Amino acid sequence: MSETNHRLELTKIREKLKIWLFDKALPLWWEKGADLEIGGFYERLNHDLSPDNIDRRTRVAARQVYSYALAKTMGYRGETEGPITQGLNWLEGPALRPDGMLHAVLTNKGDPIKSEFDFYDHAFALLAYASAFRVRPHDKSLELRACFIRDKILTDYAHPVRGFEEANPRKLPLKANPHMHMFEACLAWIEAGGDEVWKKIAGQIADLCLDKFLHPETGSLREFFDGDWNPLASDEGRIVEPGHQFEWAWLLIRWASISHDNRFIEKAKRLVSIGEDYGTDSLRGVTMNEIWDDFTPKDRMARLWPQTERMKAHVALWSVAQSDDEKTLAVSNACTAANGLSHYLTTETEGLYYDKMGQDGKFLLESAPASSLYHIICAIDELGRIK
Repeated sequence: MSETNHRLELTKIREKLKIWLFDKALPLWWEKGADLEIGGFYERLNHDLSPDNIDRRTRVAARQVYSYALAKTMGYRGETEGPITQGLNWLEGPALRPDGMLHAVLTNKGDPIKSEFDFYDHAFALLAYASAFRVRPHDKSLELRACFIRDKILTDYAHPVRGFEEANPRKLPLKANPHMHMFEACLAWIEAGGDEVWKKIAGQIADLCLDKFLHPETGSLREFFDGDWNPLASDEGRIVEPGHQFEWAWLLIRWASISHDNRFIEKAKRLVSIGEDYGTDSLRGVTMNEIWDDFTPKDRMARLWPQTERMKAHVALWSVAQSDDEKTLAVSNACTAANGLSHYLTTETEGLYYDKMGQDGKFLLESAPASSLYHIICAIDELGRIK
């Protein structure tokens, strides 16, 4: 099949996904997923649309701000201002620590449970503020809040060489994953017109990824490190997440466009090939949770989010393809990945989704996590870059 035919197929898939997103998911996660009494958002929804009213991670409010801000830029005509304000009010209300940083986990009544610094959650807060600023460019308080959090992280949690610590005093292991989302937040602020500090941090994380996160021989991305950025000697140091191979590839290609440094493109291509060749089950048509650093399977379960990162990575590869064959392959793989995601969205209650697929190809019947909407809407939006 030619690239043109693959693009036509992809357009049809994206339109179907977009209809599901606009007509079912976005209205549902605002009408049923927001807690209009306590504030913030429920962590999960059951398939009868009742809330699974458990403790609330701050990252969920941040991700919902991102989702509805992005929906607005995508042309969604449903309610966006309410969800954005709902999430920001949580970040600036119950989740706010006296020192201006954020509690990571609160009860369903809004009382802090985990107050110590969490790099991952703060990275998502920075992404939320960038996303809100993109659709509310006159609200300078959003930029001020983001710069305050960023500068506090730089002051209190910078690694002595490069990158960031998980705690102060130090707590090991150091992790690639929060750096990935800090990288994502920096790119969002660069694109939103933020100051030069965002670009400086992004460049440092990109270089850290190439120098330390990537295996020097195989090119795979590792997750857990000691205090000197050496992979842990235990089994933790051998874990490779296929979804993160895709996600880092997407980010590195975006950074290559911003920095005009093509070193990152070849590394990204290798990450995508690892995710496809070793981390994706061709029988089920989905990407698995984890493999070992020798590329043998570790966890054959398949969560929803790696499927979205697979979509985004192939769109990114299409953007830097240098031949017709490369473009055709990228579009074909994006179609395959999008079809894989579609299985997770086929639920009795439209607008919800399954989160985990077992080795037998059957989904676990459990509540749907609100946090996955961020992954889904980003992937659907990215498909629109291939025209």
